Amino acid sequence: MIQVGEILVSDDIKDVEFVCHLEKCKGACCVEGELGAPLEEAELPLMHEIQKAVAPYLTADGKKAIAEQGPYILDEDGDYSTPTIGGRECAYAHYDEKGILKCGIEQAYLDGKISFRKPISCHLYPIRITKKKNFEAVNYHKWKICSDACKLGQSLQVPLYKFLKDPLIRKYGEAWYGELVSKIESTDSQPLPSPKGKARKK
Repeated sequence: MIQVGEILVSDDIKDVEFVCHLEKCKGACCVEGELGAPLEEAELPLMHEIQKAVAPYLTADGKKAIAEQGPYILDEDGDYSTPTIGGRECAYAHYDEKGILKCGIEQAYLDGKISFRKPISCHLYPIRITKKKNFEAVNYHKWKICSDACKLGQSLQVPLYKFLKDPLIRKYGEAWYGELVSKIESTDSQPLPSPKGKARKK
């Protein structure tokens, strides 16, 4: 575990190698699971504000789901998330010409229509953040649908904290990210201890 300020970061964030492989998974994280994308309370007003700009990027079914459920839902555990279409794909997602599920919110952002890129939970995935009373825990969510992303990350030798540099900075700031990198790299550069009772050869 790595501590940066009041944030506890799992060692998986530095050890796991990961690069999204959309050509393989087809955006499965936007459709698999019991609920839509988790939302922070600060994002709720934004979900209302972006509706008109995002609408052209959504499917008819997505628009219908939002009209029926609202821009977001509150689940029985008291957490907010995006609505889904029939309990499956996120209402804000759509398939591109290659059959890959893309985020309509992000497409509107990339086209300069809105300044909100997408929910931070989506931007950070496969990192999941758990909020406790006095700290936050940053953990890696291992899911079989991302096995190809792990293989690609391993082949490219890209650790998770580097792949998710932008969303980590978006969430916690550049200074925090810089401290995280410094702690990871200083730990990785430390020599391994010599076997007990034996002197290390020079």
